[in-house]
Order: sequence, then structure tokens, then C-alpha cells
Amino acid sequence: MMFLKKSLGLMSCVAFLVSGSAMAAVQTKTIAYKKGNEAFEGVLFTPDNVRGKAPAILMVHNWLGITDETKTQAKRFADLGYVVFAADIYGTASKPKNVEEAGKLSGSYKADRKLFRENLILGFNELKKQANVDSSKLAAVGYCFGGTGVIELARTGADVKSVLSFHGALDSPTPQDGKNIKAHVIAFHGADDPYVKPEDLAAFEKEMRESKVDWELVKFGNAVHSFTEKGAGTDNSKGAAYNQKADTRSFEGAKDFLKETL
Repeated sequence: MMFLKKSLGLMSCVAFLVSGSAMAAVQTKTIAYKKGNEAFEGVLFTPDNVRGKAPAILMVHNWLGITDETKTQAKRFADLGYVVFAADIYGTASKPKNVEEAGKLSGSYKADRKLFRENLILGFNELKKQANVDSSKLAAVGYCFGGTGVIELARTGADVKSVLSFHGALDSPTPQDGKNIKAHVIAFHGADDPYVKPEDLAAFEKEMRESKVDWELVKFGNAVHSFTEKGAGTDNSKGAAYNQKADTRSFEGAKDFLKETL
């Protein structure tokens, strides 16, 4: 009898662990929003098991806009139980058709940080409007262009608790704005990224220190730009390439960071 009770208890425990570790299905919904007459179109990712208010993430796309790559990354986080809103920074009238157009468009936003911030805040506010979002537990995650963007969002003083930048530019054009940052900040960076100048890294660190931000900079050896993007290939000599170890380790680091800060 005692053996039977122990066996039943073990089976219940195993069943709980299996059901608890299974990933919930994720529903997607296109969200249209506006700034004056300018139209934007983001994508909301909601895990099926969300009941009531849930911690949420603003995701900022890379230089190509919202693509399958953005959606893949958004689903990774939604699979963890977060509501994720992939914001549209460019607007529906400006969708890059190739890397040349993406370079020009992303460059225009990096040159106009005021506009960049306006469109980041627009997307952030749209996230907060969603009925199942806990507005006291918000994070921002960005890749490349978006990795630059989420730090710009933090510099506005937005009420975001956690900011996670993956292979972002990390420059510091307005270091005085660091004092506005309320968020915990972590930047995942390829140690061999040729697109991020050493002086930009130094300026980022200086801004974080002098502004007394709770920040981390994590460098991955043998990794270049775009180390989370499988579509970038694996040739480091091109300056942008996927790195499986850096991808896995940065995502694990992101999971731990979000658990701690949210």
C-alpha cells in the first residue's frame, strides 16, 4: 500500500512537470495604429495560457522591419509566457525591399533620434493598451537596429523595467539622457562585431556608469554582428553571421535577466 501511494505520488509529480514544461500555443494578431495620418502595423503574440494580466515585452525589429526573423524571435519569448508586441518603427508606407533600402532607412532613424524615439514610444504605448498586459511589468527587446532602439526608448524615461539589446549599435549620441533611464539594461554583444566601434562601446559604458544605471555588457567571443539570426549565414568574414553558441547563451541570459528584473 505504501509502495502504491509513493508510486501514485511520483506519477502525479511527473505529470505536473510534463504539463508545466509544455509550451503553450501562441496566438498572433495584427494591430493597426496611427501617428497622425501615418499608419503602423505591429504584431501581438499572446500565449494561450495567459489569464488576466501578464508581463509583456515590446520587441523592436532589425533594419529590415518586421519580417519572419522578428516573428521567430517574438515567439521564442511568447513561448516563455510573455505577451509580446512586435512594434512597427518604419510605418506601413516604408517597407525595405532589400538591404540597400534597409540601410538607408535605418540610417535615417539613427540620424534622427527624436523621430526614432517618437515611433518607439508609439509602439510602447500600443503595447500598454492591450487588455492582458501588466503595465507594471514591461520589458523591451531589440535586435541590431532594434537593439539600438530599445536603449533609445530607455533614454526617454519610459516606464520600462528591463531593456535587452542584442547586437545593437550601442553608441551614445546624447549621454546626458542616460540620467532618464529607469530600466535595468543588458546588452548582448559580439566581441568581434566590426560594425560597433570601440569608442562607441566605451561611450556606452561611460554613459551607463555616470548615470548610475543598473547595467550589464555581455561579450561573446568569436561572434560578429547578427549572431542570433540564422539567415545571416555562418561566415564571420562578412561581418554579420549566425553563432549558435552566442545565440543560445544570450537567450538563456535573457531568460534569467527577465526573471530577475520583472
